[in-house]
Amino acid sequence: MTKPHDDNEQSHVDRREFMAAAAGMAAAVLAAHETNAAGHASTPANFAPEDRVARPVSAGSRILITGANRGLGFEFARQYAELDTRIIATCRTPDKATALQELAADNPGIVIEKLDVTDLENIDELATKYAGEPIDVLLNNAGIGGGAENQIFGKLNYPVFFEVMSVNVVGPIKMCEAFRKNVEASNLKKMITVSSSQGSIAEVMMPMLYWYRSSKAAVNMQMVNLALQMRRRKVIVGLVTPGATATDFIPEPFRSRIPSIRQPEVAAADMMRNIDRFTLENSGSYFNYDDTVLPW
Repeated sequence: MTKPHDDNEQSHVDRREFMAAAAGMAAAVLAAHETNAAGHASTPANFAPEDRVARPVSAGSRILITGANRGLGFEFARQYAELDTRIIATCRTPDKATALQELAADNPGIVIEKLDVTDLENIDELATKYAGEPIDVLLNNAGIGGGAENQIFGKLNYPVFFEVMSVNVVGPIKMCEAFRKNVEASNLKKMITVSSSQGSIAEVMMPMLYWYRSSKAAVNMQMVNLALQMRRRKVIVGLVTPGATATDFIPEPFRSRIPSIRQPEVAAADMMRNIDRFTLENSGSYFNYDDTVLPW
């Protein structure tokens, strides 16, 4: 359970947010904010010129990365460190994150924090620790696949479903909620979630990965919702995908059977390029690694 809000503090959703949400709901009924099939959240035409300008990560930018101890998360940390950014690298067991510890030892801009994105109180505690500090990019990278053996129809492992949803869906939206003010206070104002092309309903051609696909489709909806919610606060929300990547997310022998599988350093670099592309105008978009926009 999360800690209750102090009645004397501003809650995450104050009265003005409630009224804005109500107005947004009415606008949705009138089709003012529909999401189109191409994977873009439709946007009003009255954006200011600065809302259309991409602002890339640069030296001094503060980035919070979840699941930074291995795979794509580690690559994000390593490559962003090369840009002389300040990184809050989180993982569940820092004591066992040997590669991340070595990276931090060589890069004083990296701070390692213990974080389990399924522990909502842990998220609140970390947010309290960094209260008042701007975060330019909140990067929701932590995720799990659930294991293909747990997602075979007729033998579906239902407890695993709840675990996958907790990590891949609840964790990212809770992180955005807990660190909202940090992102609002920054220069870049970006909340980015690593999704997957497996979350694209339009691209499903064969049955598999019931839990994983459902979780990515769900987090896509969460972030499109959030993009519309945060637009008036000038906060950008985006989804990026890495493509099939040679990490332990895809176990052997399947990994070696994918001829087009991508290396983590390449996949991370592609997503970083797309993170830089996000503006308030294209907030809510669903960017594939090749710069195209995935269909919902």
